[in-house]
Parts: sequence; C-alpha cells; structure tokens
Amino acid sequence: MALTLRERATRTRSLPPLGGDAPGLLLAAVGVAAAIAVHAAVPAVPKLTAAVVLGMAAAHLPGLRPVVRGVARSGLSTAGKRLMRLGIVLLGLKLSLDDVLGLGWATVAMVLTVVAATFAGTLWLGRRLGLPGDQPLLVATGYSICGASAIGAVSQAAGSEEEDVASSVALVTLCGTLAIAVLPLLQHPLGLGEIEFGRWVGASVHDVGQVVATAQTGGPGALREAVLVKLMRVVLLAPLVAGVAVTVRRNARAARRAGADGSDGADGAAKAGRRPPIVPLFVAGFLAMIVLRTTGVLPERALTLAGDAQELLLAAALFGLGSAVHLPTMAKTGGRIALLGLGSWVVVAGVSYAGVLLTT
Repeated sequence: MALTLRERATRTRSLPPLGGDAPGLLLAAVGVAAAIAVHAAVPAVPKLTAAVVLGMAAAHLPGLRPVVRGVARSGLSTAGKRLMRLGIVLLGLKLSLDDVLGLGWATVAMVLTVVAATFAGTLWLGRRLGLPGDQPLLVATGYSICGASAIGAVSQAAGSEEEDVASSVALVTLCGTLAIAVLPLLQHPLGLGEIEFGRWVGASVHDVGQVVATAQTGGPGALREAVLVKLMRVVLLAPLVAGVAVTVRRNARAARRAGADGSDGADGAAKAGRRPPIVPLFVAGFLAMIVLRTTGVLPERALTLAGDAQELLLAAALFGLGSAVHLPTMAKTGGRIALLGLGSWVVVAGVSYAGVLLTT
C-alpha cells in the first residue's frame, strides 16, 4: 500500500542520519582546528571558548545549518556526550591531592564556602526566575565548579535535555569570557596583590582555560595560585555529580510510586525510569586519574600528552554542544537567563573576594 506524504515524512524523520556519527565527528574535528587557529591568532581567547562560539556559529550559518541539523547531528551529539566524558576523565590528571592540600585548610574552607554559596544561590535564583528544565541546576553547576565541563558531567547524571545543556554552556562560556577582560581591571582598585588576585580568579572564574587567561595578567605567582585554587574546585565535581545522581534516583522512585497509585505521576515514572549510578563510570575514571597523578609514576611527557588530548576532546565536545544552541529559543528566556548569569556572577565574585581577604 502506498504511503501518504505525512507517513513518508514521519518515517524520514525517524530514520538515523546518513553515515552515522562520522559526518558530525568530522565537522567537530574541523571546528577544533578552527578553534586552535583562533587561539593562535588571538591568544587571549581560550580554545574551549572559541570552540563553543564556533559551534554556535555553525548552527546558524545558512550554508552549514542544514548539515548541522541533519546529517551531522548524530555525530555532534556524540561529541557533546561521549567525548566530554573522556575529556573529564583526563582532566583528573591535572590534579594532585598533595598540591591541593598544600593550599592550607583555610583556603580549602574558603573554596568549599564559595562553591556551596554559588551553587545554592544560583539554583534558588534560577528557579525563582522560572527558567525551564534543568537550566537552573546546570548554570549553578557551571558557575560553582568548572564551567562547561561540570555542566557536561552533571547533565549526563541528571539526563538533561540537550537544549538545556547547550543554553547553559553558552551562558557560562560568555560570562567566563567576559571575566578575562573585566577581572584584571579590578585587581588594583580592589587592593589585591599578586597572590590574592590569583586566588580570587581561581575561586571565581569558571573554566580552567579562562582562569589561566585571566590570572596570567597578574604575574606567575597569580597564575600558580589561581590554577591550584581552581583545581581544588574541580575536585568537588565528583561529589556534586554523585549528589545529583542520588537525587535523580530518589525522584525516580517517587515517580514510580506515584504511578503505581494511578496518579498523574505515571508519565513521570516512565521518563524517570533510568537509574543512573551514584558514581558514574566517567567520574570514577576522573577520581582514578587524580590518584594516578598523586602517585607521581607518570612522566612529565605523558602528562603533557594527556593534557593536550584532554583539551582536544573537550574542544570537540563543546563545539558539539555549541551547535545545539538555538538562538531564537534562547531569546524567549534571554532576559531571565541573562539576569541569572549576572546574579550568579555577583555571588561567586563577591563571596570569593571576601574569602580571599579573610584567608590571606
């Protein structure tokens, strides 16, 4: 029997993109190469920031838009998820427990306070503003921990929609990029020396690359302190992801009970039927890499190669996430999400500044 036009269209939409993941992964590789070129031309722009922006541009350029939304979509989604996980695992090799503990317990307490205050304050404000889906959770995660990498980790534990992930990454990346220009201008008016400025940057700027770009303006001492404080925030990624996973499992059980009672929670039970592990495999890998780095058995050359691979993987993942941003959709909540970004920025910068003054 001949299919109607509507049936043919429905079947066409349900078919997987031609070529599987290959076209999208190839496009992500091209995007990474372009991001590297941008960073080489303008060193102040981190590769990861350039990758997000280029992904967003590819999704809206008339010539590339049909490719991004069609044949390349599957591979770009794979890059945004699986390559992100691999990048997060390798991120653990940047951390040594000895370096983090060497900061002193006062600094450790300061970082814990900054992360907790930023996460709670951003989550509360995002919900009060009525932002949809998991956007409040994801923006809170990105601001409090380590930008897009943290958003990618938490979104996979929470099973977030790709659109929520993409818009949150775009906001956090934009604000982190602005910090590169704004924070150095505030160093002397705020009376911060080299060490204090470095710790302030490490406690308040989102992505590791953005921290490096911002702190290097204050000198080598500022850069070292910023990276150490920042990496301590990264350590907190694992317990945060575990907490989100526990919450998702608890909500899934509640939804199943509501469904068994015949209430409106039946649909919620079906949606929340996934039971993410309390510690996802990639987070376990992240922790294992921290332990491996702490042992000191890896030569410097291996750590350098792993760092390069980690940056390339995250750049490809962020290009994929950037390509999922739909600006017309973001515009519908543009004022509210911009207000959330500004409010969260004030919280993280203010609390971290107070913490630095109290601990140095």
